[in-house]
Amino acid sequence: MFYLRYLGAELRRRKGRTVLTAACLAVGIALVVAVTSLSAGLDDAQGEVLDPLTGVGTEMTVTRPISLPDPSDGGGPPQLSKKEQKQLQREGGGPPVALDDLGKAGSKFDTYQYRSTDLSFPAAKANQIASVDGVESTAAGLTVDVTHISGKVPESSGSDDSGTSPGGMPAGGGDAAAGGPPNSIDFDALTVSGVDVSNPDLGLVTSDQIVKGSYFSGDGKGQAVLSEAYANENEIGVGDTISVGEKKLEVVGISGGAVGGESSDVYMELGALQEAADLEGRVNSVQVQAASADQVDAVADRIESSFANSSVTTASDVADQVSGSLVDAKNLSGKLGTALAIVALLGAFGIAALVTLSSVNKRTRELGTLKALGWKRWLVVRQIAGESVVQGLLGGIAGVVLGLVAAAAIGAAGISLDATLATASQAGGFPGGPPSGGGPPGTEQAADVVNTVTLGAPVSLGVIAAAVGLAVVGGLLAGAVGGMRAARLRPAEALRSVE
Repeated sequence: MFYLRYLGAELRRRKGRTVLTAACLAVGIALVVAVTSLSAGLDDAQGEVLDPLTGVGTEMTVTRPISLPDPSDGGGPPQLSKKEQKQLQREGGGPPVALDDLGKAGSKFDTYQYRSTDLSFPAAKANQIASVDGVESTAAGLTVDVTHISGKVPESSGSDDSGTSPGGMPAGGGDAAAGGPPNSIDFDALTVSGVDVSNPDLGLVTSDQIVKGSYFSGDGKGQAVLSEAYANENEIGVGDTISVGEKKLEVVGISGGAVGGESSDVYMELGALQEAADLEGRVNSVQVQAASADQVDAVADRIESSFANSSVTTASDVADQVSGSLVDAKNLSGKLGTALAIVALLGAFGIAALVTLSSVNKRTRELGTLKALGWKRWLVVRQIAGESVVQGLLGGIAGVVLGLVAAAAIGAAGISLDATLATASQAGGFPGGPPSGGGPPGTEQAADVVNTVTLGAPVSLGVIAAAVGLAVVGGLLAGAVGGMRAARLRPAEALRSVE
């Protein structure tokens, strides 16, 4: 009891020292809380961006991409067998549609072309991937670009005056901009993905991404889910009917996810798309769920080893492609912010120790008297350290309050950050293939997927507890330094000193 009364009396008697020590620690702790909350807010914002960018909430996507050589080299696609080269040519849509084959001049025509976005492979590969150690589940998918070509056969298909290439489509797409007859030929392209509807939690679109309507029901045949962007652009809602090739589909849901990477305009049942695209039994992607996040990289390596020429894209690979103010802010917070917090905390600890040492030097007579009365060294150290710990606790509480105010100010500011993912058009990957969006054949497009998020600064109870703990540790260190100095005082010399 005497110890506690003495401790309280000293803190009250030396208010200036108590306030100064607590204030120094409070500044350091407030900065730690603010930087930690800002970092947590940036993590949340990045997660909000990456959840849809990874497309499906899975750890990885397996594809069989093709890197086409420079046409000037004259070589064929690398790493392809003759069988695969034939498959590539077939999936690339075959040769350009010849206008002479569509009918007589002036007659109407209506046709569809399907082009796989990657080289397809047997659906049985999904079972092979599922047997890889560390894989929890898989879902096969097929993504194709469907181009609806319609209009009238121009009067002349062999003359440059009509804007057409000999025997083929109009050189620039067949409209007035290309020099051909106005609106004579229309290109209407969309990207369609076939989904394994039996696994609503894993696939190119999942049930938790539905923002309107519902996910596929039953066997999913005759149903479609649209991306929110495509639905809004074309003013299509739940219950409406859309066409994918010759198939009529009822829109049952709208997906708000998958804004990048594997994003498609329309999602339909896998078997129905395979039939429409004449790719029965084939897929061009497999979504993989690893047994745990720690195994993702190892599982990806095993899959690439077991599946020749495959490519495994993980969520971290997608994250590396994200740029913009969000990434810049996170990098700044992760490097400069952390360094600043550490420097401020060390500075606060150092100042607290100096203030404690200064206080000990001014209390030499008091402490010498206590030692003369029989106080052991550890009792002197305990006294000084106890006072510093209480000061640290007060500084920690004040620092947490200041940090919470700073975090609230960050959240109230409503700071908007942009995250950009540059994605190349998937179509056009094969010779003669039109790009997504219905542009003319032979061109390539790139789309920047931009997501804007509002920065918050959440503070968890764990951060608050850790901040107060750091302040107490800082007070304890300062008290230990001052206490050891006080313990070395000789009673006779201390009694001769004047406080």
